[in-house]
Amino acid sequence: MRWAVIVPALGAGRGPAPAQSLLHGMVLEGNPEVGSPRTSDLQHPGNQGSCVLSSPGEDAQPGEEPIKYGELIVLGCCEEGGEETEAQRGEVTGPRAHSCYNGCLASGDKGRRRSRLALSRRPHANGVKPDVMHHISTPLISKALSNRGQHSISYTLSRSHSVIVEYTHDSDTDMFQIGRSTENMIDFVVTDTSPGGGTAEGPSAQSTISRYACRILCDRRPPYTARIYAAGFDASSNIFLGERAAKWRTPDGLMDGLTTNGVLVMHPAGGFSEDSAPGVWREISVCGNVYTLRDSRSAQQRGKLVENESNVLQDGSLIDLCGATLLWRTPAGLLRAPTLKQLEAQRQEANAARPQCPVGLSTLAFPSPARGRTAPDKQQPWVYVRCGHVHGYHGWGCRRERGPQERECPLCRLVGPYVPLWLGQEAGLCLDPGPPSHAFAPCGHVCSEKTARYWAQTPLPHGTHAFHAACPFCGAWLTGEHGCVRLIFQGPLD
Repeated sequence: MRWAVIVPALGAGRGPAPAQSLLHGMVLEGNPEVGSPRTSDLQHPGNQGSCVLSSPGEDAQPGEEPIKYGELIVLGCCEEGGEETEAQRGEVTGPRAHSCYNGCLASGDKGRRRSRLALSRRPHANGVKPDVMHHISTPLISKALSNRGQHSISYTLSRSHSVIVEYTHDSDTDMFQIGRSTENMIDFVVTDTSPGGGTAEGPSAQSTISRYACRILCDRRPPYTARIYAAGFDASSNIFLGERAAKWRTPDGLMDGLTTNGVLVMHPAGGFSEDSAPGVWREISVCGNVYTLRDSRSAQQRGKLVENESNVLQDGSLIDLCGATLLWRTPAGLLRAPTLKQLEAQRQEANAARPQCPVGLSTLAFPSPARGRTAPDKQQPWVYVRCGHVHGYHGWGCRRERGPQERECPLCRLVGPYVPLWLGQEAGLCLDPGPPSHAFAPCGHVCSEKTARYWAQTPLPHGTHAFHAACPFCGAWLTGEHGCVRLIFQGPLD
């Protein structure tokens, strides 16, 4: 790469200023190493792709579907203002509405704020890659970054010294940005999920998700590798790492850093399949390097560099933005997941077996997803989450001396929460198309055994340094010894 010094424009709407106009009181250093393969830019180690398709990599013809790189799915949470389940509210007074995402936002998927987003090849590449590094006087940084057409990352080292890394257009990649901001440069708008499946409310509620949380760059040609980087570019095409942000100079003289609350990634061991096991949570830097976790999310001391791991997203990779967790699914992985038609067929098959309440002897049936989450149906199955015995709804067996939500199972006498059963409707969260045989405790979402056991063993980040397993459909923290229970249905007496 040819050595060069690129000086940004002095103001928006002006042409590039002569280099000597900014040299007074400023030190500029063009570093040709910024764009070399040694940086953690688009030439990051690791050749395995996030998915492998048979497309030749050319632009889609008119009328053809664009190449899909993958899909991002928000792990479950409830819409602000929605009603809680009895188990979450701590009361048992009768059927209540269930307003969790479970496949769709309670208010509906709208624009860039939705429960899932497919990343597809853009008509024109918008990716960027590192180009030139400048050392600059901090007071003059606003002038140096005034060109909105120039992507750059600014590292403030002190009140008098900053380092700016300029990025140039990359015709081989597409860039997608994720964050809390609703500005146009954000492709996927995400909001906070509070513990237990709720959302933060009230004037004192403060989001912990960055406005420009992270960015994903996807290769436009096979194998369509997807890589994740901390931080996204703002409306001025800049990323600022202030004086208090964790940042450092790498051994080869380049710069890297971490965002305030960090971007954590976990790749499942064995892929996202029936044999999957949870992996180890890592932190991704602004340049895409992989580090062990800090002592707390916002600590200034970074973790240790993990040289044998990369920022390449795999099928089933989890991305935590300190307030919301996303699941990455590749097109190849989604082909192995159950379809909505399969989930509906399983619902109809379960209802065709005519399970009965062992006490009331009424026939139970899972309601159709089309009727929404208004309130449990009269035929809705309910479960005692400690033992797994399935009943129809009834009002006896309360043990308020043990707690406001405790009930005694009339079959085995175990005391525990008693909740309605809901079939999980987000197919992308399922590891296999197995029958709906297990329910998460205490929320009552139903899925296959392998799916239930995987998520019950997967700790999700919460707060500054805590981890909890949670239901992927509604976000409720799992309880009990296993976090899920095998459902015990009674068949018809005839």
